[in-house]
Amino acid sequence: MTSPATHHVAVRDTRIAVHTAGSGLPLLLLHGFPLDHGMWARQEPLAEQLRLIVPDQRGFGGSTGPGPESIEQLADDAVALLDALHVAGPAVICGLSMGGYVAQHVAARHPDRIAALILVDTRLEADTPEVRSGRVDLAAKVGRLGQGLVADAMIPRLLAASPEARAAAGRSEIEAELRRTIVSQPVTTIQTALAALGARPDMTDAMRRLRVPALLVVGAEDELTPPACMEQAERVIPDARLLIVPRAGHMTPLEAPGVFNSAVLEFLRDS
Repeated sequence: MTSPATHHVAVRDTRIAVHTAGSGLPLLLLHGFPLDHGMWARQEPLAEQLRLIVPDQRGFGGSTGPGPESIEQLADDAVALLDALHVAGPAVICGLSMGGYVAQHVAARHPDRIAALILVDTRLEADTPEVRSGRVDLAAKVGRLGQGLVADAMIPRLLAASPEARAAAGRSEIEAELRRTIVSQPVTTIQTALAALGARPDMTDAMRRLRVPALLVVGAEDELTPPACMEQAERVIPDARLLIVPRAGHMTPLEAPGVFNSAVLEFLRDS
C-alpha cells in the first residue's frame, strides 16, 4: 500500500486539502462535523484495493476559506474535487454524519457520478425545531467560549458509552484525537457549519429515488443518530443493506475499523 499523498486542489471558490492513496475504484470519504480527514485514518488499509480520496471539506482542517454555506455547496464541492482529480467515471461516495448528509446530496444532485452510496451514522430527516435551536445556541456559545466547549459537549456523545466500549483498547487515544481535531477547527467554520446543518432539507423522498446500491452502517450505541435512523433509511432506500455494529457509537469507523473496513469491501464486491 502506498503512503497517502496530500494535495491542495483549487475547487470552485476555495482550496481543498485532499489525501489520496491507492488505485482502482474511487472511494470518496467525507468526514463528520466538526472534524477533518483524520477521522478516516484507520481506513487507510482500504487503499490496498481502492483509490481513496479523503478531503478536508471547505473551512475544515487544511482547506482554506470560510466554512460551508449549505450542505448542497459541500456536495457540489465534492463533485468538483472529483473533476479536479480526473475521476471521470462514477465513484463510491461514503459519508459519516455531516458527511452522510453531503453524500446524500451528491447522489441526488449528481446521480451520474455515483457508483454506490455508503451512509454511516447519519440520517435522512431534517432537524427538528428543537435540534435546530440547539445548533443556534451552540454557535453562539462557541463564539464566546471557543472550540473547547464543542469538544466538551460532543465527545461524550460521539463514542459508545457502555462499560465494555469505554474499556476497549485505544479508547483514550480516540478521545484525545477527537479533542485535538475539534479544537483545531476555526470558530467561524464551526458556526457556519452548524447553520448549514440546521438548514438542510429532508432527503427521504430523494433517497427513495436512489438507483445505486447503498450500505448503511450505524453503531449500536450511537446516541446522536441511533440505529432507528438507519433502520428507517433501509426501509426508504430501494437497494440498501444495513449493518449495526456492536459496542460502537457515532464514530463507527474509528471505534470498529476492522468491522467497518471489511463491511465496505464485502459490500463493494457484492454490488
